[in-house]
Order: sequence, then C-alpha cells, then structure tokens
Amino acid sequence: MASIAKRPNGKWRARYRDAAGREHARHFDRKVDAQRWVDEETASIVTGQYVAPDARKVTVDEWCDTWLEGYGANRASSVRQAQVHLARIRQEFGPLPLAAVQPSMVKKWMAKLSAEGRSASYRFALHSRLSQVMRAAVLDRKLTISPCSRATSPGAGKPRPYVATEAQLWKLYELAAEEYRPALLLGAFVGLRTAEACGLRPCDVDLEARTVTPTVQYPALPLKTEMSGETVPIPDSLVSVLKPLCADRDHVLVDEDGAQVGPWQVEREMRRIRGKVAGLPDGFRFHDLRHFYASLLIASGADVKVVQHRLRHASAKTTLDTYGHLWPDSDESTRTAVERVMNGKITNLADSVRTGGAPE
Repeated sequence: MASIAKRPNGKWRARYRDAAGREHARHFDRKVDAQRWVDEETASIVTGQYVAPDARKVTVDEWCDTWLEGYGANRASSVRQAQVHLARIRQEFGPLPLAAVQPSMVKKWMAKLSAEGRSASYRFALHSRLSQVMRAAVLDRKLTISPCSRATSPGAGKPRPYVATEAQLWKLYELAAEEYRPALLLGAFVGLRTAEACGLRPCDVDLEARTVTPTVQYPALPLKTEMSGETVPIPDSLVSVLKPLCADRDHVLVDEDGAQVGPWQVEREMRRIRGKVAGLPDGFRFHDLRHFYASLLIASGADVKVVQHRLRHASAKTTLDTYGHLWPDSDESTRTAVERVMNGKITNLADSVRTGGAPE
C-alpha cells in the first residue's frame, strides 16, 4: 500500500509498506518527486529487486563483519585466508555503501593490483572473494546486483604445475631424513596432501586390501572435501614400507620422539633438501609431489575420471584445469582416430573425387 499526502507545511509526504509490513516515508517539495519515489519503491518490491532504505546504508566494512560471522563455521585455515582477503577488500572499498561499489571500480582495482606487480592468481583470489561477499549481500537483500562478474574478473592465471622427474624424486628421497622418507612416498605414490599425510593413522591403511583411505587431516580435523576421503589403491612395494609404520603407534608419520609429525616439519624438510636437487624450482613444495602422482597415472593411460578419483578432486574440471596439458597430444590422437575410420576407403574416396561419383 502506498499514498501521497500534502502536509500543513506544504511538503508532500510519500509512504509505502514493504513486504515485511514496515512503513517507510519521505518528504518532498514537489508532488511529482514524491510520486516518482513511491513508484520506484513499489515497483522494486513487485519485481523482487527491493532493498530496504536502512540496508542501503550498510558499508562494505559492516557487511564484511557480518559475512565473516557466518563464514566462521568453516575450517580455521579457510577463515584465516578469508580474513587476509577481506583486509585487502576493506582497504579498497571499506567506507563505501555496498551499492556504491560499481563494476568499473572493481576493474580499476584489478588494474591497480596488476600495476603493483601482483600475480594473476592473487588478483583472481581477491576478485573471487569480493564476488563471494557481494553475492551473499544480494541474497540477503542488501544489494540488488553484484558488481563482480566475468567481465570484471582478471582470470585465474594459474601456471602449469611443475612435475618432478623420477631422478629428482629419488634424489629427494635419498637426501631426506629417515623419518620423512615415508611422507615423500605418500605424496608421490598416493597423492596425499601435506596435512593428510601427517594426519594418516594406521587404521586408515588396509594392508590386506592394499589401500589407503584418508579420514582426517592434521592434527585430527575433517578433510578438505567429501571426495578427499576416497580410497586409493597402493602397490605391494608401498605396503611393505607402510607395514612397520602401522604397528604400535597412533600415526603413520612420527618424529624421533614418537610424536605426530606436523605439516610445517614436512615443509621445513622439503626446503632443506630441494635446493640440493638439480633442476627443482626454488618454491618446490610437498604438495607438488601430487603432480608427480598425477603424471604417473596419465602416462599409464588413465582417463580423466580415474585421475580425478585417485587425486580425490571434487570435480573432473579441477583435474582437467590442472593437468589437461599432460594428456597425449590431441592433434596426433585426432589423426589416429580419423585414420582408423578412413583406412581402406581412401582409394575409393580419391577415385570418386576424380570421377564425380560415389565411393564403392
């Protein structure tokens, strides 16, 4: 319901009620302005684009606080990463009302970050976080439309992962301290992430079935995704390595004192030995051993779905985006496929072209 009435002071008072039944009013010098305001507000209610006047005043800073409260149920590491992203977003847009952030401003911000020398992956991460926050504002009816879209995104810019050679892998193994060698094998031949390897327990290793099924990550937290708990088959040679590590201990990876090994200890060991291996990048991490595992599977002829399940990716798209370049050359495979069908018919086809007839 909406109405316009003239006040004793000559002002025009425009009123309407929103979908929740709350009344909103404004005063105007001219009746035409009052009518326009009422029409716009009631039209937005009908079309589902309505944002309450008090919600329009919410700043980016205030909404980031609200959003972060709801996001706090996620893993501690995810929350910490979100806080880092939000600090940069607040620095750029904090005092502005949500609706004041325009697509052109987002694009300008991305350009500024690029000029500062920020990597494409860093810019993409910040844009993705801003988009996530703005989408939540739209769902909460604090905003009619998000300023973030594919048009404002800088693109992921992810580099191809470095795949260590067999010689480099075994050199790492040779240089590693004895207590960290099983960790290298779990990364390179089971594809475990650092926290998954450190959280692995003897009950997660089925020696008889020759499988590993991660159930927690360090120290005893839920896994990254539901797919992270997929069972991975392992060969007999790895079973023989893991067997003594599964007896009379709480965790497969323990230090000299028998305590559970932490991810920082594994990464510290990687930093110690990687510089001694010729050809390895300076930033080579334990996680990069998963790339070696992926390359082994692909080289053996495994298809996308198999590699996805062995790496325990949530979707095949993630697998293709990361490792698509490792599959055999597509040009040659196309020629082979076409040649198989055309073989034996090519002479007839060539003759038909010369004579203008159909092949026999």
